[in-house]
Amino acid sequence: MIEARHLRVLHAVARTGSFSAAARELGCTQPAVSQQMKALEKAVDTPLVVRSGREMQLSEAGRVLLKHANGILAGLSAAEEEVAAIAGLRAGRVRLVSFPTASSTLVPRSVAQVRAAHPGVRVSLVEAEPPQALAMLRGGECEVALAFRYPDSQGGLSLPSPHATLREARAEATLEAAATAAANDWSELVVRPLLDDPLVGLVPAGHPLAGRGEGEPVDLAELAQEQWIAGCPQCRGHLVELCADAGFAPAIEFATDDYPAVVGLVGAGLGVAVLPGLALESVRHPGVATVPVRVASGEPARREVVALTLPDLAGVPAVELMLEQLAAAAAAR
Repeated sequence: MIEARHLRVLHAVARTGSFSAAARELGCTQPAVSQQMKALEKAVDTPLVVRSGREMQLSEAGRVLLKHANGILAGLSAAEEEVAAIAGLRAGRVRLVSFPTASSTLVPRSVAQVRAAHPGVRVSLVEAEPPQALAMLRGGECEVALAFRYPDSQGGLSLPSPHATLREARAEATLEAAATAAANDWSELVVRPLLDDPLVGLVPAGHPLAGRGEGEPVDLAELAQEQWIAGCPQCRGHLVELCADAGFAPAIEFATDDYPAVVGLVGAGLGVAVLPGLALESVRHPGVATVPVRVASGEPARREVVALTLPDLAGVPAVELMLEQLAAAAAAR
């Protein structure tokens, strides 16, 4: 087998014209150079140098191998330099996948910090909800995925979209249950906790509960008779679970993945909703009042927000840096 060290010796011998001169250039002994050349000739099974008195020239096979060795050694040198740049954060790439509310809150600060400290590190962003984000991470389409899950969720309840037929409802329930299970399966992943995101109740500004202060959380049972506006499938399934624990099934009239649309529908007096706190940071509406929500257990409702990566990626400098900056952005809130 031809090794890179053999090619480096051949290159030095060809350039200097002797084993002793090559040894001086390489910083080793003349016998070491002779030994490496013998090993290379054994590997290719043909002489590579021709000795005539004190003169030494490459054989035809030696000249052919040297021609290819020059390109190989140049490629290795370039590869070593690129790897060193990545290891030293002078270069590198992080493909980040995030759910929308984290994209508008945690991601901007963290990416800005990465670019400011290490301009050579490239960060790209694609949005996806946790089930798809985890599939992309496991499929090698990204290095870091932002995800969330509800610690009190059993992952078994869901409601169909409005106006769905029975067959559509059954199919949707099956898909949502599978998506929730996938979103909550973080086994064999490196999990970096970021924050606990409280769930907040949204009611029209003129609603009787709109005057509740932050110290007076609303029990979900108090909203049992309301029309509801639900979010993404995973959030909708969790809402159904919370309401079931509180003793009622929510009458979901509207379902949308777009949080500004949820806020707008509540502001128009078309129903109430429960949204994550992160979703409300970039969306405000004068016709909406927010109230803290308490679940049937008496605890505040919340979701866990984390950054995920694969074990083999956790030690990559650019990935490690991205995880650190995401944690710093969450801690600074």
